Amino acid sequence: MSDFETVSVDQVPADALILDVREEYEWVEGHATGAVHIPLADLPLRLEELDPDTDAYIICRTGGRSAQAAAWLVSQGYCAFNIAGGSGAWLEAGLPLESENGQEPNVR
Repeated sequence: MSDFETVSVDQVPADALILDVREEYEWVEGHATGAVHIPLADLPLRLEELDPDTDAYIICRTGGRSAQAAAWLVSQGYCAFNIAGGSGAWLEAGLPLESENGQEPNVR
């Protein structure tokens, strides 16, 4: 696998493509506002949904799955960054969150 960069939540550009690779139940409970959801296991099957010319900032709960996804995407010729600390860091930074279940977003 190729190298990828890890960035903090404050280094993610405001208009960035944020790719959430958590499971469906995690996504429904809460995620970064405007993020795209492709679970890690589905990424190889749904790769065509991503533009190889667009930087992707990958997020999960704590940073492990997003690191795997970023490494794999870079090995496929994409530009991907791992978001350090994942959704927990996003929440702690006070960045916008939304849920799909009509409840207060929960990312823990």
